[in-house]
Amino acid sequence: MSNSKIIMKTLKYRICFAALIGMALTACKKDFLQTTPTDRLSGSSITTDTSLFEDYVLNRYLGVTLQAKEGDGSPPGFGRGFEYAMWSSVTDESIYTNNDGSWVLQQGQLAPDNLGIAGTLWARSYRSIRECNYALSLINGLKLSAAHKTRLIGELEFIRAFRYQDLIRNYGGVVLMGDKVTDLNSNLQDPSLFKRASLADCFSYVTAQLDDAASKLPLNNDGTWALGRATKGAALALKSRLLLYAASPLYNAGTWADAAAAAKAVMDLNKYQLDQNGYSQIFLTPSSDEIIFERLYYPNTAPHTRLEIANGPNGYDGWGGNTPLQNLVDAYEMNNGKAITDPTSGYNAQDPYVNRDPRFYATILYNKAPYRGSTVDVFLPGGKDSNQGPSNWNTSLTGYYLRKFMNDAYPIDNPWNVAGAQPWIYFRYAEILLNYAEAQNEASGPDATVYSAINSIRARASVNMPALPAGLTQAQMRTAIQNERQIEMAFEEQRFYDVRRWKIADQTENVPAYGVSVTVDASSPTGYDYAQKVALTGRSFQAKHYWLPIPLSEIQASNGQLTQNPGY
Repeated sequence: MSNSKIIMKTLKYRICFAALIGMALTACKKDFLQTTPTDRLSGSSITTDTSLFEDYVLNRYLGVTLQAKEGDGSPPGFGRGFEYAMWSSVTDESIYTNNDGSWVLQQGQLAPDNLGIAGTLWARSYRSIRECNYALSLINGLKLSAAHKTRLIGELEFIRAFRYQDLIRNYGGVVLMGDKVTDLNSNLQDPSLFKRASLADCFSYVTAQLDDAASKLPLNNDGTWALGRATKGAALALKSRLLLYAASPLYNAGTWADAAAAAKAVMDLNKYQLDQNGYSQIFLTPSSDEIIFERLYYPNTAPHTRLEIANGPNGYDGWGGNTPLQNLVDAYEMNNGKAITDPTSGYNAQDPYVNRDPRFYATILYNKAPYRGSTVDVFLPGGKDSNQGPSNWNTSLTGYYLRKFMNDAYPIDNPWNVAGAQPWIYFRYAEILLNYAEAQNEASGPDATVYSAINSIRARASVNMPALPAGLTQAQMRTAIQNERQIEMAFEEQRFYDVRRWKIADQTENVPAYGVSVTVDASSPTGYDYAQKVALTGRSFQAKHYWLPIPLSEIQASNGQLTQNPGY
């Protein structure tokens, strides 16, 4: 059995087995009024059984489901990957056909009592931080070898830092709990429970935690330490991302030189490399050398959303979930490296999908795209993937469907027992190269190392895009890097934070959510007429939306001591 299968069975079944033991013991008691709860482990269990304690640590890689449709009933992990409405659908990358709380963000209707799919980030993050603190408060009293104990501490520090990342990048300066373990009896008058630290202090605290975690974690997961657990590279990758954020205009709490050095530290591990087996294969292969940190899934053990049915075209019995916007489609260059707005690029608006960046074809399904032995037909009249096809309530509002992450070996119709084993990647090497290029360009200008980082991504096998032109200015390179990041990291939960940290969201998020209207036209060389349309009305962004509002329930629970973000 592979390591990925082992860890998934461990994460799901060992805790359940322990709970069953508790049920058996409880059944022997005569006084049912003193029955021990059977849906949880007692604190004494994990303090006396080192195996159960390690299971507790393993389960911190997962999360808790705090609202409907969050993770399709499965613990959501660190991010929002593999859920119905993906985080891309609150950006200019896509919209979610069935809303599910995503249009609140798209249409600028955020409020402390109405956060849509963003409503659980605060509570979920602090719950996980408390769980990590609880484990750290116990670990020194357990009979574990020094080496084993050190590694578990490193894992807990990494997980806690990841949760702080979600807090900082969504809310700004937040409450730093340190190692404090709070409970329902904690003194609500203790100001430290509600005092928000400065951004600089938040970044300083979390990166120091990651430095310590990196010193405790191994370079490789092997032997009894299965794939999917934190390594030195994972800790350093998270540090790289955070310091990139810190140096960015929105945060203004760090230096570009520090951000470049943090990315270089990951590069200097000489462990990771760009996957040359095909861009689309990266997201289907848990063992790719490009992956730094991922969440693993396995059919029949994790009831998360099957991506194929959740996002597939309605003509294939899919639900047409997260559908790409024309806004994103237009960002893909021609395969000669020129933007479609360049009159010398060769782009033809009436034959728009020929000769594009190969990553376009691996990411987006478009009219007449080859798919599962047929083609995607969004045209009217009569296209099977249009609103005149089957299951028309699942028809894309944009004229596009998601291709990235999809495994054609899995069925779309009734996939529940055989599909869903794709990993969800939190960090991969291409992001580190993009981090380095951006930070180094801002720190020192477009030197040879900046060109090397970006061009290596563009030159990977199956992408093979031309190198960036020589002689770019710093501003021109900045634009090129931002476009490269948009294309390379599409749908990977980066865009929402990128446009905010660059402080360009007032431009990108105030543009309408565009799609394409395709109609049969016998007079056209392609047989179709392509016209832009508005796929979702009312898209709006205000300055206050650079940060999410803290949920009203959290403000009320603090008796008003917790400071709300400006504008809310």
